[in-house]
Amino acid sequence: MLLNLYGNYITNLPSRGFKDLLNLRFLMLGQNQISILKADMFLGMRNLSELDLPLNALTILPSNTFKPLIALKVLDLSMNRIQRISPKAFAGLRQLLFLNLDNNSLRTIPAGVFRPLVSLEMLVLDNNFLSTLSSSILGGLTNLQELYLRNNELEHLPPDVFSNMAGLSQLALSGNLLKVVDGSMFAHMPELKKLNLHNNPWHCDCHIVSLVQWVQRAKTTLSPRETLKCSGPAGLQGKRFSRLQPHQLLCPV
Repeated sequence: MLLNLYGNYITNLPSRGFKDLLNLRFLMLGQNQISILKADMFLGMRNLSELDLPLNALTILPSNTFKPLIALKVLDLSMNRIQRISPKAFAGLRQLLFLNLDNNSLRTIPAGVFRPLVSLEMLVLDNNFLSTLSSSILGGLTNLQELYLRNNELEHLPPDVFSNMAGLSQLALSGNLLKVVDGSMFAHMPELKKLNLHNNPWHCDCHIVSLVQWVQRAKTTLSPRETLKCSGPAGLQGKRFSRLQPHQLLCPV
């Protein structure tokens, strides 16, 4: 059973408004003007499989809003204005497989917010303003297979940031502000098939040796490989990673 309310200029959802729709599987609420979610809006919807809320005016994800949705597999919150996520925003979503937060206004994400998502396979965080990431922020995502972080403001990645994601097969980090990354973090991802690193201001000195060596040896698809280039120092600007030699990657004494 599907309920399509897409593009209807809806501004508010009534409390317990869907409680009698016990067999509803798909609820489409995209392209409306919904700005607030409350904990009792989705009560009774224990069989809902997909909730689509893109292109609304959401700014906050409060605690326990989605908790009644125990069967939810897909949650699309893309193209809103979300700035803040409560640490318990995703409580109860143990069956969720796909979470889309693309094109929001996130600058930070609370540690542990994704821990309830033990089944999650794909997480999309593209086109936000994230500047930091840590293993505690991504904690609990042990089943994750695809992680998209394109076009954020990431400047640094701790070596252990993806340490609990042994099954990760696709990772997209293009369009950030990364200058240096420890290549060993990718060496510990046995399932990694595709990695996007282009459009970052890579600084090719002694701190990037492990990444360059990994890139040159890796069987992982680097897309697009030919655009993975140094932004500095001046002598190596524009040089492709694939053509770098270890003796060129120097730091000032």
